[in-house]
Amino acid sequence: MNNSIITEFMILGLSQNPELQGVLFIVFLLICLVAFLDIICSTSIIPKMLGTMLASGRTISYGGCMSQLFFFTWSLGAEMVLFTTMAYDHYVAICFPLHYSTVMNHHMCMALLSIVMAIAVTNSWVHKGLILKLTFCGPNTIDHFFCEIPPLLSLSCSPVKVNEVMVYIADITLAVGNFTLTCISCAFIIAAILCIHTAAGKRKAFSTCSSHLIVVSLYYCPVIYTYVRPASSYTFERGKVVAALYSLVTPTLNPVVYSFRNKEMQTGIKKVFSFLKH
Repeated sequence: MNNSIITEFMILGLSQNPELQGVLFIVFLLICLVAFLDIICSTSIIPKMLGTMLASGRTISYGGCMSQLFFFTWSLGAEMVLFTTMAYDHYVAICFPLHYSTVMNHHMCMALLSIVMAIAVTNSWVHKGLILKLTFCGPNTIDHFFCEIPPLLSLSCSPVKVNEVMVYIADITLAVGNFTLTCISCAFIIAAILCIHTAAGKRKAFSTCSSHLIVVSLYYCPVIYTYVRPASSYTFERGKVVAALYSLVTPTLNPVVYSFRNKEMQTGIKKVFSFLKH
């Protein structure tokens, strides 16, 4: 009798088609990255925000504040570049469907991922490094729910002109630049949609672009509004509301918006509403 023990298993995956496996790899990699960045963004802010609702949890160390700033700016920069990457992926999928697996191959995905991470880390280190050079001699009260750049600059007793210039450059480059590239991609996608003869094909292609554009608009508009202005014109009450949109609300809505593109999710929602009517 053979009593050999199995030490590993073979998982076949969703499909045995090599070309389809490549497409699925890209799709789920992008979804995983978006979810991961949303989690980093939220978890770097929400725990301390909840702590501020308790009298004993309203203080944060200087090091803790800098760490929170780093992870927040890192996730913010990475998500903005990733949105542009997703827009390019949609552009290739809709405008060049026959060449999709060739263009968006494994090497291209790794190159795009490396670019996203490099830009995000550079962005966060630049902002954190410039903040570390500032002197904070009082007051020490941050009128915000996390360590955001504008309120920190308003508390500094050192010149913050360099910080403001770098924030402005980063906002123009990352936020406005990536938003423009995303809109250009969607324009090409819409042009391709108009050439599709079947109504079903048009609906499928348009849903791909529309859901992505909704998420991007919800994310970019408040970011551009916050960082394109100098710290001297920053208003705390309005700033907190706008910051809540891109740091808390949008990361929560991202999975919901993208889920509505899923046919199984749409069918399930219809069944729930149909059940409630009866």
